Amino acid sequence: MRFTPQMRDLKWLVEKPIAHRGLHTESKGIVENCESAFAAAIKHGYSIECDIELTKDGEAVVFHDDNIDRVLDGQGMVNTFTTKELKAKKYRQGKDSVQTLAELLEQVAGRTTLIIEIKSLWDEDMTLTHRALDVLADYNGPFALMSFDPHLIACVAERSPATVRGITADRVTDPYYNTMSVSRRFEMQSFSHLPHTKPHFISFDANGLPFAVVNEIRDRGHPVICWTIRSPEQAAQALRYSDQITFENYHPA
Repeated sequence: MRFTPQMRDLKWLVEKPIAHRGLHTESKGIVENCESAFAAAIKHGYSIECDIELTKDGEAVVFHDDNIDRVLDGQGMVNTFTTKELKAKKYRQGKDSVQTLAELLEQVAGRTTLIIEIKSLWDEDMTLTHRALDVLADYNGPFALMSFDPHLIACVAERSPATVRGITADRVTDPYYNTMSVSRRFEMQSFSHLPHTKPHFISFDANGLPFAVVNEIRDRGHPVICWTIRSPEQAAQALRYSDQITFENYHPA
């Protein structure tokens, strides 16, 4: 395994537990990836993990799924709606509206660390990645970009090598991956993309740890964060093989 990412002091990245999609509690109307969830994370002193998707008009919005069916009142792919159309749709719970990445940055204003996952349709489209980099260009707060898609992170490495970047990963055994080519699955499972992605950190499925290649990357001095932790007991196990947790449904100390 040979790759040469610029070594960085990333203590800030793993300083605090990371609230998965913000500190959301849907039963109280605090919805994932929304302003209220991010406000709660800041209030309780956590870092924030969030996701971005691309709209029809080329904007980066804070949203996890590639369709709106699960959390918004409506159906359809995110990229078939303009930003204005998405903002007009109500969440099934809570009173928030869809935020753009720019609005999230304005809300957080450097008060905590942002770890932003670029979602992928696995179609080699770099539009969302470029838009994210453009929006983040003048942001002064601590942030990092990551993605499951190595091609998107390779794009970040090429266009903005100083941007802290990571690979989100698991053991690539979920049926979700069955539609992908064998070569793509091998690239992700073996981390053979490392010479191109040059990640500064890894975000790995806690259920898949320990994992030899992740251990090796960590031994080289690159932080490993893990997801998604839902209890103190699970956290204690995961922190044997990682440097910080991404959590939900409880409040870590």
